[in-house]
Amino acid sequence: MDIQKELIAEYDRETANTRKILEAIPADADFSWKPHDKSMAFGRLAAHVSDTNGDWAMHTVTRDRLDWTPDMNPTDPTNPKDLLARFEKQVAETKPALAAMTPEKWDSNWKFVAGDQTWIDDTKYNVWRTWVVNHLIHHRAQLGVYLRLLGQKLPGTYGPSADEM
Repeated sequence: MDIQKELIAEYDRETANTRKILEAIPADADFSWKPHDKSMAFGRLAAHVSDTNGDWAMHTVTRDRLDWTPDMNPTDPTNPKDLLARFEKQVAETKPALAAMTPEKWDSNWKFVAGDQTWIDDTKYNVWRTWVVNHLIHHRAQLGVYLRLLGQKLPGTYGPSADEM
């Protein structure tokens, strides 16, 4: 099996699924809405999903270490059009970087540090699996719940949704 080929194919599939859920956000969505006081705002969650598929994936394959500071948080889009534009730009930048990965690079170490705390210290492959792909799927599903709570139809991801049948 060509693991690199499989990782690229998986990224392409998950990117298509992410695009579908982001496209399901209505133009008049209230990006400040929260289903609960402890929940992320709708726009923050949508941006996090987009950025996990884009910038977070890019940082994973192009850097060995990410030193996070609060000023690194991007400004959240305020509407679906801007959100999708940012998503498409980040994905376009990530795809060639992912294609350039080698087995040696996948085995190299990657760290995520915030101040004096190390949050992630693992191989790039494990970071990709856990903190890019799995994390993306988790928050994308959460975004689907938000959309459902707002009365929106959901697109299918791994087959048709109840709204498509």
